[in-house]
Amino acid sequence: MNIVCFGPGPQFKGGIQNYNSSLARALDEIDGVEVTIVSWTQMYPAIFPRDLIDRSSRSSVLEGTEIPVKYITNYNNPLTWSRTVKEIKACNPDKVIFQWSLAIQGPPIGWIAKRLEKISGLEVIMDCHFVIQKEGSVIDSWLTKYALGKVRTIVTHASQTTAEVKELFPHRKWSVVTDGQQRQEKSYNIVQLYHPVYNLFEVKEDFDVDQFKEENKLKEHVFLFFGFIRKYKGLHHVIRAFKELTDRRDDVSLIICGESFWETLDNSKWSTKVKNFLFGIAQNILLKKKEKESDYRPLQLLDELQLRSEVLLKNDYVANEEVHRYFQSSDAILLFYEYATPSGVESISYNFRLPILATAVGHFPDTIVDGTHGYLARPGDITHMADVMERSITSPIDPGAIDDKIKGMSWHNYAKVILNSES
Repeated sequence: MNIVCFGPGPQFKGGIQNYNSSLARALDEIDGVEVTIVSWTQMYPAIFPRDLIDRSSRSSVLEGTEIPVKYITNYNNPLTWSRTVKEIKACNPDKVIFQWSLAIQGPPIGWIAKRLEKISGLEVIMDCHFVIQKEGSVIDSWLTKYALGKVRTIVTHASQTTAEVKELFPHRKWSVVTDGQQRQEKSYNIVQLYHPVYNLFEVKEDFDVDQFKEENKLKEHVFLFFGFIRKYKGLHHVIRAFKELTDRRDDVSLIICGESFWETLDNSKWSTKVKNFLFGIAQNILLKKKEKESDYRPLQLLDELQLRSEVLLKNDYVANEEVHRYFQSSDAILLFYEYATPSGVESISYNFRLPILATAVGHFPDTIVDGTHGYLARPGDITHMADVMERSITSPIDPGAIDDKIKGMSWHNYAKVILNSES
């Protein structure tokens, strides 16, 4: 069986790249399956003011495999969209799996998917990380409907996303199938699964946690915020809640580890200034809310609240080789999100047996049993967030419960369902 995974290849930053590469790797490990990754060369409009290339990691998620990666698709060049279709056809695939994560990618993905759907015997799948866009552009719903409407099989990672697909296409008769069920041919299928637990970042037995904590002046109990700094992830909540916690006790530290999403280019360059200007105009026209995410500056709170000495800050993209350091040195992960779809950070945390402290939004109440896998805080309630942080210290989560949770959430099991196979 030949499979094409369409999405960012390993030269790119971020969770969707990790996801696409991990899925390709899991599929490739199944006997009789040949996998090719077809990747973007440019994922966004040219005015998008962000550096998307991973310039930090020395190792690739695909290391040790022979999976070919073809960098073809340029958002800004429709001629490459046509070439993408030709290259995918040349792979003679049985299935093509698109990673769907941003509404702005609707035009090229929808255009390519529409032409692939015409190929007899080929199943085109949208592996759907979201339906309702977090940022809220006025055209997001239209772009999402345009792209997702071109395929018959959509994979979701939570019941909330399944409900959003149904709401987006109310006149379609959907067949919802779960792990172990066969989907219907020539029907509209939603395959409701989960976010598999990442195994690309693992515990390093020779890593000296005590030495790392001593070198970085970390105290006994360490909390971790990890990932791109974006408003919906609630770092401003994390910092304020941590401040309340430090007012109660003197044995806690916070690690903030991640790149500010909109601060990756050299603002002194004229090209960056032009991009920022044009992107600002687009935001003013398209965003439902006038508050721009590019103005989000939560790290300023560290000075306002006098927390610099209590926080280890790594405000950069973290190389693959360094990820384990921050998870192994922490006691809990903080996901005080304002809106949540299944999270790659949550998945990484499970692999390090870390409890999840999250707000009760999105899918978190479905995936986190309060007091078993972590603790849930009331959205917008800073004091309650500090309470659950303290509760994780006074009533620690049993790592065995986390082990029980992740059984069956492997990439291998996920890949088998994607293949519609029992082998």
